Amino acid sequence: MKRPSNRFFITLLALAAAVAVLLSVMTYFSTTSAALPNLAGIVVSPFRSVSAAISETFGRWSGYFTEADELREENRQLKLRIAEMEETVRQATFDREENAHLRKVAELREQRRDLHLESARVLVQDSSNWYSQLTINKGTAHDLTVGDAVITEEGYLLGVVAEAGSNWATVRTVLDSESSIGALVFRSGGSALAQGDFALMHEGRLRLGYLGTEPDVVAGDLIVTSGLRDYYPSQLVIGYVEEIRTGDDGLSRYAVLRPEMDLDGLTQVYVVTSFDIVD
Repeated sequence: MKRPSNRFFITLLALAAAVAVLLSVMTYFSTTSAALPNLAGIVVSPFRSVSAAISETFGRWSGYFTEADELREENRQLKLRIAEMEETVRQATFDREENAHLRKVAELREQRRDLHLESARVLVQDSSNWYSQLTINKGTAHDLTVGDAVITEEGYLLGVVAEAGSNWATVRTVLDSESSIGALVFRSGGSALAQGDFALMHEGRLRLGYLGTEPDVVAGDLIVTSGLRDYYPSQLVIGYVEEIRTGDDGLSRYAVLRPEMDLDGLTQVYVVTSFDIVD
């Protein structure tokens, strides 16, 4: 509702003052002259009605303004309460996610006591059809070296450190076309090589090669790191076989491998700075 202007109130007050003055004059004459009472009553009556109407209108508007002010204050208080409740919900969500994250990390450290891990935060993800890399906020000052394996909080292999500064490092993911990791078919124990592939990178897949002409690998097989020559820890999950294909030579076979690591929303990773060799 539109609030009346100041001019409206000034007009009302002026009119009320004029009526009051007129009432005073008429009352004076009505008390000093016996011939005038009836005339005074007749003349004053309309003004008394106008005065009553003005007073009623003023009171009504005053009530409206008071009620509007009360509603505005109530609305402000409600907004504050809603903001506080939303903040409480956000904090509860953050705490729940943080607790879940800490539980996963605790489980990882318990399951892989042979791994010495350095946590790092993802600063930048840089991916295209030609490469897949990310930058983290830890480097040589934190005992990181080129070639260190990098894993997620679930223990899935993410990639390896390709370059390192004092407080930063570039991680080449398993999808990168230059990625090459010794692998093992968990079910059969067969050796293979997990490699990044130009044609498969845009699908979020990599190539599992060197399987031979009759490989003992099928769709659904779990592929882990082999740990050969002590380059990387063994038994780190790389991913699962989706299908077996024949190479361009018509003889060799290779598998399309779906990695378990997920780059979407990735904020925290763990660098394996050293590990105990398990026979």
